[in-house]
Amino acid sequence: MSEIYITKQKLPGIVEQLIESQSVFGPVLKGQYHEFALLGQSTDLDLTYRNSRLSPKALFHPHSERMFEFTLEKGNSEAGILKEVPRDYSPRIILGIRPCDAYAFELDDRNFITDQFKDPWWMKRRENTTLVGLACNDPCTACFCTSAGTGPFDTSGLDALLVDLGEGYLLQAVTEKGKQLVGSLQEGEPAPGNSADRVAALKKSAEGLLSVQFNLDPVKEKSMVELFDAPFWDEVQFSCINCGTCTFLCPTCWCFDIQDEVYQDQGERIRIWDSCMFPLFTLHGAGHNPRDQKLKRVRQRFMHKLKYYPDKYSDGIACVGCGRCVQHCPVNIDIRQVARLMSESCICPV
Repeated sequence: MSEIYITKQKLPGIVEQLIESQSVFGPVLKGQYHEFALLGQSTDLDLTYRNSRLSPKALFHPHSERMFEFTLEKGNSEAGILKEVPRDYSPRIILGIRPCDAYAFELDDRNFITDQFKDPWWMKRRENTTLVGLACNDPCTACFCTSAGTGPFDTSGLDALLVDLGEGYLLQAVTEKGKQLVGSLQEGEPAPGNSADRVAALKKSAEGLLSVQFNLDPVKEKSMVELFDAPFWDEVQFSCINCGTCTFLCPTCWCFDIQDEVYQDQGERIRIWDSCMFPLFTLHGAGHNPRDQKLKRVRQRFMHKLKYYPDKYSDGIACVGCGRCVQHCPVNIDIRQVARLMSESCICPV
């Protein structure tokens, strides 16, 4: 079965059915903001949310993760030997994820799954997770997903897609995982005859709310040096306070640091998020810091997302247009405006 219709009255029962069979994560209101958390019961789930403040990337790449543990106990034959910390790789569902956040995981795969290196923890979590998206009928004003290669109804990173039709949801399978999930739900009904037309109308309406924010085609043609030396970077960096909010909220920022923490004779090696906005991010052991100035750090962030990544992979920018950095930057730096500056600027000879 590739699609079913779920009335809003029956949805809680279906969610309870899923919770009984495996771990289910979804948008939960905590304080003023929504975040993706483990559902204890169906009433925890809130599909009326517009977007979460933090992206769900922490479910695959935790903010702080114990990697290995070790002992330094004298006389212990295993002293100094790293032992991998056990992890739970049981099947799970992420329910109600926005298409932009799901698409972000495919970009993140570029870092965690390469020809040379493969992160086993990231890979196993990806393999054992079913992503059920929630289409955006009413995108936020800060969103620009259609300018970033995705869209409010995009299914490219999903296993299945939920579309809110008002009185119920249409659940459409995208992958084999999605088909298995749809087929396992007993309370679903056949899709209404006009559902395809209704989905198409909702998609057109949502995309119509998102005008084209920028055109990066000129950036592809510009040399890296021309953009690197452009004069507008001084203006862009002026108000930045290097707080790192943009990178911590971003679903496609994957940088991390690795540290050893020791208490008495027991220790653990942890992996923790890091940010190119932080002054210590590129500090060398010898004391040299190639990005010792704020301008260099700000330029690195935008050049990576809008120039370095597209030039290397030729498949779009390292951004999905979720708008979190626009919405939550304390000094109102807007990546859409930076993209326009990069496209429209030129370095003219004196």
